[in-house]
Amino acid sequence: MAKTLPDVPRWANLAAHATLLVTLPSGLWRIAMGLGLPVGFTAQGLVEFGIPGWGTAYVFGLSLLAESLAFLTLGLVRPWGEMWPRWIPGLRGRRIPPLAAILPAAAGAIALTLLGIQGLFGWGVADSSMSPGSWEASPVYGVVMAACYAPLLLWGPLLAAVTAHYARRRFSGERPQHTLQPLGGRA
Repeated sequence: MAKTLPDVPRWANLAAHATLLVTLPSGLWRIAMGLGLPVGFTAQGLVEFGIPGWGTAYVFGLSLLAESLAFLTLGLVRPWGEMWPRWIPGLRGRRIPPLAAILPAAAGAIALTLLGIQGLFGWGVADSSMSPGSWEASPVYGVVMAACYAPLLLWGPLLAAVTAHYARRRFSGERPQHTLQPLGGRA
C-alpha cells in the first residue's frame, strides 16, 4: 500500500485518516437501520423509509458513498493523489494538476461544513416531520443516533485543513524530495 509522502506533516496525515473514522459511526448506524435492527425506528418507521426494500439499498449506498468520499482525502497525503495511475489511458504517469484535487476537495469541505452546521441547528426539527409512532419513545435511541452522527461535524473542517496543506505543498514551488511513480510501477 502507498505510504504517506515524506513532506506531509504528521498532523495532516492524521487528519486525512480521521476523515475515514468520523464517517464510520453514521455509516454503521445506517447499515444497522437498513438491516432492520432497532436503531430508534419502530417497524412502522422503517416501512416509511422503505426498509426492507429500496430504503435498504439507499442507506447502504449512502454509507458506501460517504466512506468512499472520505477515502479520497488520503489522496491529498499519498503519492496516488499527485500522479495518475498506470491503468488510466492517456494520463498514466503524469502529474495530477493541483487544482484538479484542490477545487473538488475545497468545495466538499465547504459543503460538508455547511451541512454539518445545518444539521446541528436542525437536529431537533427532523423528528417533528416524522409520523407519530415511527420513532421509539426511549431517549436511548436518540442519544445513540446523536453519538453516531456527531463525528460528522468534524469531516468538513478536517478535509479543509488537509486540502489547505495540500494546496500549500503543491504550490510552494519547492520540488519534493521524493520521486513519484505511477501506481503499479512504471508506465
